[in-house]
Amino acid sequence: MTTVLRVPEELSARVPAEQRGPGLDRDAVRLLVSRGTAVSHHAFAELPRLLRAGDLLVVNTSPTLAAAVDGRIGHARVVVHFSTRGDDGRWAVELREPDGDGTTRARAGTRTGTGVRLPGGRRLVLEEPLSRAGERLWWARTAADVRGVLREYGRPIRYSYTERDQPLSAYQTVFALPSADGAGSAEMPSAARPFTARLVAELVSRGVQFAPITLHTGVSSADAHEPPYAERFAVPEASARLINNVRANQEEREALPRKGGGRRAGGRVVAVGTTAVRAVESAAGADGVVRAAEGWTELVVTPGRGVRVVDGLLTGLHEPEASHLLMLEAVAGRAAVDRGYEEALRGRYLWHEFGDVHLVLPEEEPHTEHCASNSS
Repeated sequence: MTTVLRVPEELSARVPAEQRGPGLDRDAVRLLVSRGTAVSHHAFAELPRLLRAGDLLVVNTSPTLAAAVDGRIGHARVVVHFSTRGDDGRWAVELREPDGDGTTRARAGTRTGTGVRLPGGRRLVLEEPLSRAGERLWWARTAADVRGVLREYGRPIRYSYTERDQPLSAYQTVFALPSADGAGSAEMPSAARPFTARLVAELVSRGVQFAPITLHTGVSSADAHEPPYAERFAVPEASARLINNVRANQEEREALPRKGGGRRAGGRVVAVGTTAVRAVESAAGADGVVRAAEGWTELVVTPGRGVRVVDGLLTGLHEPEASHLLMLEAVAGRAAVDRGYEEALRGRYLWHEFGDVHLVLPEEEPHTEHCASNSS
């Protein structure tokens, strides 16, 4: 698997882009673009000129929850990260403890039967680990209305590389829609964070399409590199049809005579975030056709499995976890991933959910390349 150099601490994005200076908006981040091993450097606001009419962006509409809630075990303070609600009414949770700096650290000694007092007088009881691979996440049961508890007492999950707590609005993307059942993501689908309404309007005016899907993300952790666990997703019929139309148009263009022998330009399916990849690839059959689907997915996209639908990926820069790197490698290939991360480190791009972003596109023939600023 790809080896990635350690990310220096000073490259962690500590506050959202719009808080780094007067007059800035969410799109005031940098954009690294990879086409194979060719890399170019841009401002995110240039995205409409880097995409083209007929391209389709697959975007996650999951809203972010205020998923961190203070609790107590005996006299000890703990922080409960609510991750995912199961079909049986239990919640997957992670217990952490305050670190004295306003964030949390992993809590040792969690065991079956541990009881946590929640705000409002309710009690949460841990029943069993979510996975045999580790005891970070537990299935827990409570009589409390958890979503009501989150609304009243919760705050967004925050990690130690950030400077301070942020309002929940800082963790919502422009694509977020409220769920009828109050469900959402424990952590923000952060690849979409730099989009603004103005930028979306410009993309639409240039002929770029959008296909909404939903995947509710669970709690990740910088302390563990376990594979993804099951997450709830939905790919609506209209989005499946849009994706299939773009794919069919690609096949039609491929069948036409080519000038110069290269790949013909045409619309591409670009996933905004690894969550969008996981959702659409979960809804795709072996024939590459996407069908409306909803439920739970345990899919791990690897180079061996490959991708059946996605041509490109817009993703944040995160501490390299095994599953994240495998997905990037499946979309772009190992050489492109290695080159992209090397350039991001050399160019001192900012990491994590408030940081810069990386657009991975297929290699193109010279006749269809867009002009790239600051190419390297």
